[in-house]
Amino acid sequence: MRVVVVGQGYVGLPLAIRAAEVGHQVIGYDVDARRVKSLAAGESFVEDVSSERLARALERGSYRPSELARDCGGFDVAVVTVPTPLQEGAPDLRHIEESARTLARFLRPGATVVLESTTYPGTTEELFAPILENGSGLTAGVDFHLGYSPERIDPGNTVWGFQQTPKVVSGVDAGSLKAVEAFYGELVDTTVPVRSPKEAELAKLLENTFRHVNIALVNEIAMFARHLDIDVWQAIEAASSKPFGFMKFTPGPGVGGHCLPIDPSYLSWRVQRELGQSFRFVELANDINSHMPEYVTRRVIDALNAKRRSVNGSRVLLLGLAYKKNTGDARESPAVRISQLLLDMGARVRAADPHVVESITVDARLVRVEPTRKELAAADVVVLLTDHDSFDYEMVTQHATFVLDCRNRVSGPTVEVL
Repeated sequence: MRVVVVGQGYVGLPLAIRAAEVGHQVIGYDVDARRVKSLAAGESFVEDVSSERLARALERGSYRPSELARDCGGFDVAVVTVPTPLQEGAPDLRHIEESARTLARFLRPGATVVLESTTYPGTTEELFAPILENGSGLTAGVDFHLGYSPERIDPGNTVWGFQQTPKVVSGVDAGSLKAVEAFYGELVDTTVPVRSPKEAELAKLLENTFRHVNIALVNEIAMFARHLDIDVWQAIEAASSKPFGFMKFTPGPGVGGHCLPIDPSYLSWRVQRELGQSFRFVELANDINSHMPEYVTRRVIDALNAKRRSVNGSRVLLLGLAYKKNTGDARESPAVRISQLLLDMGARVRAADPHVVESITVDARLVRVEPTRKELAAADVVVLLTDHDSFDYEMVTQHATFVLDCRNRVSGPTVEVL
């Protein structure tokens, strides 16, 4: 089949390459001309798709990136994987709307369109479908198939990749569900059909809200435990020995990526708008997790005060800029906020991250360095924000005079954990 994947980021590129590998002719459509040029040259920026794997798809001719809308023509299946950020606390669905308008120009009877972008329940049927119908003159569920299948990409996860992770699928009618499930059934090991797009949309938000709330819980406990002189990390390990009724979550400097800082707010916004009620769990979790960078910054200030030093003029080395280990994904990373707070207070902030290569994700005042012995020894405070496996932790503890470890990765007389 001719497949169009709209958006070639952390979600769209793995999907597009997998579809190409099973035999489809895939157009990876993205409005970012620089990204398209890079992909066409065989250069992948996504850990889940190696440049070698991308090059093979290009050489076979089964995958072609393009920034030209006309290349979307003639599709049998189109999947939309564009970003859905928040704008002043409300969902910003402009990318979804523009994608729908583009695809509507080329929509043909019998084709299948799937939305994967994370959004609030009702988006597929109430927003996405009308744009497709108005632009094409066709009717969803009658003339073409339409469904929703939430993305479950976990960047850098070597166990649960795109193919191995079960895929929730839905359709606006029985025929649409059958078409959507048949398409993904070729790409992944397991599909999980649900009654309608609303259930699939809610399933995605439920998954991320669950994580968001539980991370907020352990973050707040970590702050209290320090003042109570309790090792929260040891308590968490002890609790996780229980084989039932407990799932392990760990504290950190905040939450990042596209999902956790944003997705639960979609559900909260929908509940408030439709029911006039507050989703108090989400709002509380947002408050706790969004203020963790401020808490980490205060811990840095406390450490400097103990040395009788002011944050203004002090040298701080941040280890890790990505929001999670072993990836280059710095979207909504708490490290970016922490660096900005310290820089605004006059600190001389340096950062090391072998995975994050896009300078646009961080403050221009931030100096990027390698985590050498000299850099570690020169820092008044070293803050471990992302525990990449590539960092030499023995060298960190040997040469740093003080380490604030936000991931419980190192130990020693100069180390203080979050």
